[in-house]
Amino acid sequence: MIIGALGVVFGDIGTSPIYTIQTVFNPDDPHPVPIDADSIYGVVSLIFWSVMIIVTLTYVVLVMHADNDGEGGVMALITLVRRLGSRSSPRIIGALSALGILGAALFFGDSMITPAISVLSAVEGLKVVDPRLGEWVVAITAVIIVGLFAVQRQGTGVVGRYFGPVMVVWFSAIGACGVWGITSHPQILKALSPMYALGFMAGHFHIAFFALAAIVLSVTGAEALYADMGHFGRPSITVAWVALVLPACVLNYFGQGALLLGDEQARSAPFFLLTPGWAQVPMIVLATAATVIASQAVITGAYSVASQAAQLGYLPRLRVAHTSESTIGQIYVPWINGFLMVAVLILVFAFRSSEALAYAFGMAVTGTITITTLLFLYIAHTRWRWPLWAVIIGGGALLTVDLMFLAANLTKLVHGAWLPLLIGLVTFTVLITWQRGSAVISLAREKAEGPLPPFIEEIADRRPPLPRVPGTAVFLNRESETAPLSMRANVNHNHVVHERVIILSIVVPPVPRVPDEERITVDDLGIPDDGIWYVAARFGYMERPNVPAALRMIDPALIGGPVDCGDASYFLSKIEVVPGDQPTMAPWRKRIFIATSFMAADSVGYFGLPSDQTVLIGSRIEV
Repeated sequence: MIIGALGVVFGDIGTSPIYTIQTVFNPDDPHPVPIDADSIYGVVSLIFWSVMIIVTLTYVVLVMHADNDGEGGVMALITLVRRLGSRSSPRIIGALSALGILGAALFFGDSMITPAISVLSAVEGLKVVDPRLGEWVVAITAVIIVGLFAVQRQGTGVVGRYFGPVMVVWFSAIGACGVWGITSHPQILKALSPMYALGFMAGHFHIAFFALAAIVLSVTGAEALYADMGHFGRPSITVAWVALVLPACVLNYFGQGALLLGDEQARSAPFFLLTPGWAQVPMIVLATAATVIASQAVITGAYSVASQAAQLGYLPRLRVAHTSESTIGQIYVPWINGFLMVAVLILVFAFRSSEALAYAFGMAVTGTITITTLLFLYIAHTRWRWPLWAVIIGGGALLTVDLMFLAANLTKLVHGAWLPLLIGLVTFTVLITWQRGSAVISLAREKAEGPLPPFIEEIADRRPPLPRVPGTAVFLNRESETAPLSMRANVNHNHVVHERVIILSIVVPPVPRVPDEERITVDDLGIPDDGIWYVAARFGYMERPNVPAALRMIDPALIGGPVDCGDASYFLSKIEVVPGDQPTMAPWRKRIFIATSFMAADSVGYFGLPSDQTVLIGSRIEV
């Protein structure tokens, strides 16, 4: 699991040394940082303490303990906030939930930018070997990215098994290069003292503040540690970080700082120039492999966030493939995979260099980190009963760091930071529009379906009684209070009822998984001998609902015998949504809602129903 985590989780943050210091001292920066001894010591010290405060303290020590039954990520925090809703006002819970959704939206932006900047930065190493190779950088990057997304269907576990050993070699190599650089100017180790970071901020604030927009690149990938926690678990991620990833990255940053102390001209590509000449080509190949793996961290995180968003009602249900028999959190979401691939390729061809993407990258990261810290502090105070003074003092210190980085990146708004904000705003709009539209559709369906108990009583009181046809009919329904549209249509138009009728609702409580003993609830709806039962099947938001499997778990004594799933007929209500004149949403939001509905997975496949035993009965609802 530790090797697998190295291959999936740490690629993003583990490849940050390729471009972080290079971006800080980029002479073409709109707010350039002068390259002198004071700046080098200050920047290296700021990088070290940023990694220690944001990644080690905030994420590894604190935030990763705020898991939802093992699952991490912004959506897990939103779920925890909702579960604590009774302890706060609805307005606070609503604001925090909206903030969390914005954080998830920014994470999707991060998932698009990371593969583009990571692979570009590695392939750009070819220019160090031969500047004439620069014209091939974009084309090679595009080919690598297409290949990366093509292998995702194999599953996180398979990818991790191949990528893990590569990352062990990568971290060993960059750590060794860092040691080699430090030996040339060991005085760089003085930057381990926080006084250099504080002195740089206090004495050169007009320079250091703008430098934070690039220094934040050293912590990119911290949010992926949390989002991917369900894939590998907190212990594996913590051990890998402390034992290998953190030491290797820190040694490399200090080695690059030592190199710049001796040769200021190395700022054009300090990572690759830190490598001995004979090893530069192998390092470029290894860096390319590592940046492909870096992209894996946010891609798998995006799968988790999208799947959780769908189960929590912020996206339509998506086709999710579980790729591991032993680890349920390892999933593959085809629609998200295809969308990300197209978005990443567009960014590569539009920006064409890692430097052009650097400021866009920082904005996405700082926004997500700040929101995660805010939600964590609320949970720490409300769930864990941290005293208010500790939350204000400790949380205030953490938020001060986050907000400094966020403010610095806002100064780069016109230089690329607008991109993740635009992506985040569009994604946020789609998420909340789907939630709002779903609520509108639910109300319309409730009116069309009518209450369930009177409908069942009407069937029982019919004279003459409705004919009973052989077999078992399973009508999928959204909830226990209303009658399924498909069943109402079957009774009103076909004028028949099956010998045994099961009205089945899929319930998704705010937990990742539901124990088997709590899976099924049976209700005879107050008429024990009419052959009609209501069944609620509970699935966690990280589980894929399987109707036949749920039916087999029903106690036969409760429904007059076991269910023969091979002989049952399944009825689904298929809703066609069309724009209407009701003032439920703005017209443009209605169009977004209808367009988003095309993402929805096929209901038959999503619920595990046999297609040759399933009947779809359509209905039209205006939104």
